[in-house]
Amino acid sequence: MTEQAGPEQAGPEQADATGTGMGPVDGRSAWRRLFRMGRPRPTKANVLSAILAILLGTAIATQVQLTNSRGLEDLSQSDLVRVLDDLSLRSSRLDQQVRELEATRDRLKNGTGDTAEAMQQAEKRVDTLGILAGALPAHGPGIRLMISDPDRAVTGPVVLDLIQELRDAGAEAIDVGGVRVVASTFIGTQDGAILVDGHRVQRPIEVKAIGDSKTLASAMAIPGGVIESVRQKGGAAAVTEVDDLRVTSIHQATPLTHATPGE
Repeated sequence: MTEQAGPEQAGPEQADATGTGMGPVDGRSAWRRLFRMGRPRPTKANVLSAILAILLGTAIATQVQLTNSRGLEDLSQSDLVRVLDDLSLRSSRLDQQVRELEATRDRLKNGTGDTAEAMQQAEKRVDTLGILAGALPAHGPGIRLMISDPDRAVTGPVVLDLIQELRDAGAEAIDVGGVRVVASTFIGTQDGAILVDGHRVQRPIEVKAIGDSKTLASAMAIPGGVIESVRQKGGAAAVTEVDDLRVTSIHQATPLTHATPGE
């Protein structure tokens, strides 16, 4: 009987069973070899891509930091007090309106109000809706904002931000360059000209807003607001508080073809 060879007596054919001609390898050597094969080579393209990625990440982080630094934490004490006073004043005004409406509702609901009062409240409601819809002229306290823009750098988005800030500050009627602004108003730019509902607005741009004049003026002057944005574009903006501002422009409503009053 021939003696069976052990692993230490294996011949060349058995030692090179993988067919690679490299002989037997253990697991750790195989992993090291795979790691060396898959390791990226420091070519010029890879180095340039890494540098660009670092620069881009630094720029993004810097922009985020600058954006965050324009928050309330950077305002002076006087600015913070002014913002708080404006919010408190607007909150008090809204609370008063809510109390008045609730009292009127209770009187009409309980039948304590007469027909004349009901008609008066209905007419008041119609007038309110007419002003908000731009169907009626309006007057009252407010501000007049004049924007001088010699380089024509103030575009539609700037005017749109202006309108939004006025609405947030409680403006009840807004006129931009003689065009009444309502919920459906479109603001755009064409050949350097500002378009409001398709009408070209002449420069300097005159904006009228009816509401609490001090609150509206503070909203325009807040750091990072409209006046600062206009100045950054090379223009100038001046706010004037008016005791009795008149907005005479009227919005021509488009007839509805699909929507009907709900039940």
